[in-house]
Amino acid sequence: MLNFLIAPDFPPENFSGWHIFNTLLQKRTGLRIRLLTPADSQEESQMYQQNRVDLVYANPFHAAELIRREGYLPVVRPIDCPDEMVIATYADAPFQHSDELPEQSRILVTDNADVRLVGLRLLESAALSEYDIRWEKAATFQAAARRLIAREAEAAFFLSSAYRAFNTSTRERLHVLMESRLDDISHVLVVHPDSAAHRRPLCDAFTQMRRDRAGEMVLADLGISQGFEQLDEEDAEFMIDLMDTLRD
Repeated sequence: MLNFLIAPDFPPENFSGWHIFNTLLQKRTGLRIRLLTPADSQEESQMYQQNRVDLVYANPFHAAELIRREGYLPVVRPIDCPDEMVIATYADAPFQHSDELPEQSRILVTDNADVRLVGLRLLESAALSEYDIRWEKAATFQAAARRLIAREAEAAFFLSSAYRAFNTSTRERLHVLMESRLDDISHVLVVHPDSAAHRRPLCDAFTQMRRDRAGEMVLADLGISQGFEQLDEEDAEFMIDLMDTLRD
């Protein structure tokens, strides 16, 4: 039995889609795979403590740690689904651009480290560093949106895909101040070194998922309509190096 963990960066509405995807994945690989869908980073940490996690669909920051520190191997990444991020405020805020945010602004963030990292890069044009900001912790992007609408902060950092997944009512009460345009970082699937023998069949199953109607439908539900492509060590290292550059 392989444990397959999905990073808690996606709305709960996606969980059913991932379960359908996992059912197809088991049929196409012949492997027994248990899906783990933590609701937030705290639950994710508990799952790592309680299980050996064989497969992880991880955000780029976490993927870099898994590859470099724990020897996980890259398998695939989604096609044309970069991990862009949004800086947003509440709808009638006095700010029209992130450059207008003053020092000591309250900014809501989740534990998604790459979103925070990219957001700080975007705020450089406002001459704001991490020390000029009053950080407010939110368990999920959905919680950050609710609190921002309630004006508990001046702004919040969101994964773009999570922001787009909010319902119309929520988005109408928010206003985008800036969005990144990086293109080269994304969530990736990595496999535990002790499960490396399954790397090729998993890669084949993921990259071929959109070749029939059932696969196309579930990928569309997950917002990965173009499917997956193989990710080799060289491309994974390039992405990790880019993350390191963003940190510097």
